[in-house]
Amino acid sequence: MFRYIFFLFIVLISLQSCSDDIFETTPSTGDLTFSRDTVFLDTVFTNISSSTRTFKVYNKGNDHINIPSVRLGKGEQSFYRLNVNGEPGKSFENIDILPKDSIYIFVEATIDYTEVSDPLYTDEVIFDQGDNEQDIKLITLVQDAYFLFPERDANGIKETINLGIDEDGEVIEVEGFYLEGNHTWTNEKPYVIYGYVGVDQGNTLTIEKGANIHFHENSGLLVEKNGSLKINGTLDKKVIIQGDRLEPFFEDIPGQWGTIWLRAGSKDHQINHALIKNNIIGILVDTIGSEAEPMLNIRNTEIYNTSNFGLFARATNIKGSNLVIGNNGQSSLACISGGTYNFTHATFANFWSNGIREFPAVLISNFQSSAASGNSGQELVNDLVAANFTNCIIEGNQNIEFLLQKNDQAAFNYNFKNNMLHFFDSGGNLVNNPLYDFEDTEKYQNNIFNGEPDFQDDNENSFLIGELSDAKGSADLSAAQQVPFDLLGVTRIVSPDMGAYQHIIFDR
Repeated sequence: MFRYIFFLFIVLISLQSCSDDIFETTPSTGDLTFSRDTVFLDTVFTNISSSTRTFKVYNKGNDHINIPSVRLGKGEQSFYRLNVNGEPGKSFENIDILPKDSIYIFVEATIDYTEVSDPLYTDEVIFDQGDNEQDIKLITLVQDAYFLFPERDANGIKETINLGIDEDGEVIEVEGFYLEGNHTWTNEKPYVIYGYVGVDQGNTLTIEKGANIHFHENSGLLVEKNGSLKINGTLDKKVIIQGDRLEPFFEDIPGQWGTIWLRAGSKDHQINHALIKNNIIGILVDTIGSEAEPMLNIRNTEIYNTSNFGLFARATNIKGSNLVIGNNGQSSLACISGGTYNFTHATFANFWSNGIREFPAVLISNFQSSAASGNSGQELVNDLVAANFTNCIIEGNQNIEFLLQKNDQAAFNYNFKNNMLHFFDSGGNLVNNPLYDFEDTEKYQNNIFNGEPDFQDDNENSFLIGELSDAKGSADLSAAQQVPFDLLGVTRIVSPDMGAYQHIIFDR
């Protein structure tokens, strides 16, 4: 028994000795190495937290080292925050790193624009001090912005906007607020929107050239009855409307915000030289305001990377030219429940690659299904007064990229003239459907089926066409003269090309 106890005692002493050897540290000597020497945090809006960036600190030696201090150069006044070994803060002491090992350091920033003298905000993470001091530079560009958001009442409840009644008789509400009277958004600094911002009945929102509008998650813009939206971009100063995440990773991520909703009875909407991207539905347009005049006149505009539809129109009147809509989770253009639609020199190009796409690039119908209308067992049928496509390109990565759906209880008028149309009916399912009688010259004139568009890069939303495109020189001249310049301001009055762009010569 005594021998056993004595042996156990010796083992414990030996383990303690080994443990002391293992955890004995030596001071850092300024020989740390890092995964990067500068950490760039992406552009942020004032008082909005940045994304998190990280770097590694390596101990490449054979000793267990101790770093006496890790701290931000500007100390507690810094707008940066650190996390070292799972602990948040701005300064740390006695950080150990095992031999041949490393630690992660995480960096974030929330910067008050009014408290900095230079929009390029910098600091550094300092390791150790004196002769052993090493540092990692931190750099962030901060932008000032106008912030618009729903207010809270005395009980802390946010403002809401009433969207109507659902099929169960329940009120549909979203967090949001109405602008007071007529408003103009300028290009002085960006606008960041939280919740839905509404243009109330009879009022107008004007967005000036060069303005940048950023919508937060679950946010958007809606315009009520007799209200109007005027987007007045120019060729060299377009209006850009997107989400509020500025990191490069989010540059082309769909579904980051809601929609621009031009509601029933709103009117006289003008959109010119705008880029709208990365939302759920690019623009949602409801119900005819006037059969004689377009409810929406949209020109020189691009809509990309929507998780659902690019332009979704319900029984309305739209005129569009030099319009590009591409890479959408469902249709690039959906015109349902009838209406009046005239598109000239537009490009609808759906090469969606983020999942299964149910609908074609262009969908035209004179009814609205029961699922979409919310009326169980019913379809809302309305005359398709006109759906005219002239000098357009309809392309995509599915076999059939334009679909016509007709209910015989209402008119269904359409015309395709001098377009490039992607239509591979490989199964022959539509061969006897009179809607696709391509020999019917009252409905189809001078179209190119399944030609080569020769897009510059359909994955990167670059739908410029090259010199090998079958759309080159194939547009109708008289229609082109009504839209004499393409989306980039290039003349097309001589030998016009189909689509929104005149062709260019690519570097191949």
